[in-house]
Amino acid sequence: MRLPIPDQLLALESLLANSSQLPVADSHGRRAAVLVLFCGDADAPSIVFVEKTGQLRWHAGQIAFPGGTQESVDDTLVGTALREAQEEAGIVPAAVEVLGLLPQWSISRSGFAVTSVLGWWAEQGPLSIGDPGEIAALHVLRVDDLINPANRSTWTHPDGHTGPGFSVGELYLWGFTALVLSRLFDAAGWSQPWDVSRRVPIPPRFYRER
Repeated sequence: MRLPIPDQLLALESLLANSSQLPVADSHGRRAAVLVLFCGDADAPSIVFVEKTGQLRWHAGQIAFPGGTQESVDDTLVGTALREAQEEAGIVPAAVEVLGLLPQWSISRSGFAVTSVLGWWAEQGPLSIGDPGEIAALHVLRVDDLINPANRSTWTHPDGHTGPGFSVGELYLWGFTALVLSRLFDAAGWSQPWDVSRRVPIPPRFYRER
């Protein structure tokens, strides 16, 4: 029997029931899905991330949610997110309680239309890297650290683009992953006021030009 969803995550169920609270973007592109997986302490949950290796064609070096392109074996985008999470991080799909889906979001650089699947991993098991050629490391970061105003900044891309960023220890989250986190935290009412004028360059470890 699965454990109940923590009270802190019940705000997400309300959010998913009224998805109009989140912006709907252009969803043209090849379909893909990521798993935004909450786990750990029910009173102070964490989120699972993968760190991509530097030689990948797309999003090299970035901290990201487990996920990837929808394949013929996937009946749904939820299936895509769960399969990829198992392949990349060793997460057993049957152990994940799916909370719902966020609206699709297009990533213009790679041409993907990405659906974010929210999940709760009550009985957290071990994480393991599936393919060291694709995944350099696995990270579990506390939501409290991510929403800490001292850990938030606006990243600046060499081409002039900007967006919300998160720094936790030596790690820096930017791009699509950070945008999803920022909008999810805002919509759920978890965000704390932070200095959006504080701009930082993307650390080289987490940005590899292709």
